[in-house]
Amino acid sequence: MEGPARAHGFEGASSEELWHWSVHDLAGFWRALWDFCGVIGHQGDRAHTEPLELPGTRFFPDARLNYAENLLRRRDDTPAVMFEREDGVARTLTWNELWTATARLAAALRAAGIRPGDHIAAYTPNNPEAIVFMLAGASLGATISTASPDFGPQGVLDRFGQIAPRVLLTADGYRYAGAEYASLERLPEILEGLPTVERVLVVPYLDAAPDLAGVRGAVLYDDFVAGYDADDIEFEALPFDHPLYILFSSGTTGAPKCIVHGAGGVLVQHLKEHQLHADIRAGDRVCYMATCGWMMWNWLVSALASEATILLRDGAPLHPTPTAMFDFAERTEATLFGTSAGFIDAMCNRGAHPRESHDLSALRSVLSTGSPLTPEGFDWVYDNLKSDVHLASVSGGTDLCACFVGGDPTRPVWRGEIQAPALAMAVDVLHEDGSPCPTGRGELVCTAPFPSVPLGLWGDEDGRRFHATYFDHFPGIWRHGDWIERTAHGGFVIHGRSDATLNARGVRIGTAEIYQIVHRLPEIVESVAIGQRWKGDTRIVLFVRLDEGATLDDALEARIRSALREGASPRHVPAHILEVADIPRTRSGKVAELAVRAVVHGEDVENVEALANPEALAGFAGRGELAG
Repeated sequence: MEGPARAHGFEGASSEELWHWSVHDLAGFWRALWDFCGVIGHQGDRAHTEPLELPGTRFFPDARLNYAENLLRRRDDTPAVMFEREDGVARTLTWNELWTATARLAAALRAAGIRPGDHIAAYTPNNPEAIVFMLAGASLGATISTASPDFGPQGVLDRFGQIAPRVLLTADGYRYAGAEYASLERLPEILEGLPTVERVLVVPYLDAAPDLAGVRGAVLYDDFVAGYDADDIEFEALPFDHPLYILFSSGTTGAPKCIVHGAGGVLVQHLKEHQLHADIRAGDRVCYMATCGWMMWNWLVSALASEATILLRDGAPLHPTPTAMFDFAERTEATLFGTSAGFIDAMCNRGAHPRESHDLSALRSVLSTGSPLTPEGFDWVYDNLKSDVHLASVSGGTDLCACFVGGDPTRPVWRGEIQAPALAMAVDVLHEDGSPCPTGRGELVCTAPFPSVPLGLWGDEDGRRFHATYFDHFPGIWRHGDWIERTAHGGFVIHGRSDATLNARGVRIGTAEIYQIVHRLPEIVESVAIGQRWKGDTRIVLFVRLDEGATLDDALEARIRSALREGASPRHVPAHILEVADIPRTRSGKVAELAVRAVVHGEDVENVEALANPEALAGFAGRGELAG
């Protein structure tokens, strides 16, 4: 990066100086990044529009590029994708095979009428077909959305039902923790709520010849591409901000937000994070534990643009043995191993010592995200995984499909700390009133534009919801919703969410997703869900107010858990379900989730006067059930 950076005006010597230059000369930095990473496309005359403002600024407004073309820049017989299922089924696609598979599917989709701006969706395990589907769609200029197969029909419809996809990729089922789960039986209900779907491409995953009877528009994946032997790909040259992904993230009320991300913004952010923050090089092998329902899957796939092999493992991370992920990393000679803080905590609690049982000599980097990594988690990595890796705790999110703070291979790693702000991200810490917060906890904000600011929220025609989500609290500044604190080493510590979105085991869940399912049960009058800080992570606690005569017995608890598991996903199932006499609400009638969370954690409740029934808070205090 040094040569291109100096060509565009950088005169410093350290990564700290590089960050300061990057946030004060956004045009110079992003032009240098484009050159250093060899972005394929026409850059154009302008690095960004003027004036610099949030929201509003657009980067490379005159550029033309194609995201898939940048990921498929390599064509040879070395591995591009290495896949393994939890039961040992494995496949490898070379770069040539990945190109050919993408060319065939792209030709078939083009023949089916898919054009730039059309929406396509995948409800699928983490398999190679998901990668090919994304690349083929992106080559045509389609906008792609994904969800993991453990979402129930309502969870799928909450997401895909908003975006009207034309094509749906799925599988006949999936495996998890040794059990097989059918997906085809869910599809009629899902398709009833997705009238725009014209074709359902089914990948045989459990059964070599699944029965597609009763599934509207269904065709086996191989049959759909049969006859399309094209070896060339017609990459659409598209604007930098052409919509690439719609990702889903939930607030505390309403349906999941449909966050629209531009192809160029995602590409340059990921190239920056991969090559400069995670030291990913051509020929590296990159593993990140993710499903198609988490933005880290999108982050992982982009590593192809750095000519790295991506490693996919589908299934339970602790199956068939607690060391399954390290077995996979050893077999594939992973150079980067990415996971969640919760997984590291689980390994720590199990007393795992993979450095004694596995050859991880190829491993250079370990990344952790999803929730803050505890100091003990840092200790476990260096004591029990590998002593000479670069351990980077990173944080950003679905909202930007990138990181605000993360790793720096040139700086020391300090126990319990995120190393540095991401390059060209003007990260700051503010008090609630918007004043600077040089010490102690404050709001994580970004004070300058960046390329992956979402294009908007799908369906938010006037932009009001988009603006309210990120910019209303501090006008002209991105408020992310995390409590963060600077450290003496120039790094950061994140203390969890500052809003009421749940972050359970590293996955953000909107409380509305829980309420709309739980409230269908006749015994439940209303409920409130919170994230309780617990042993370095967060667990979901659900409080319910019952109808007269109803009892929260084992049977009702089981029905609540089953409804959430089947209607949403296993991650939505609370750790505890407790009964309360009343639930506090604001004077405007909104459930006061933040107030409940504060009481559970023994913290003061701000603005008690804003509550219509503050006496209800007493029912949440001192609940002994939450101590264990």
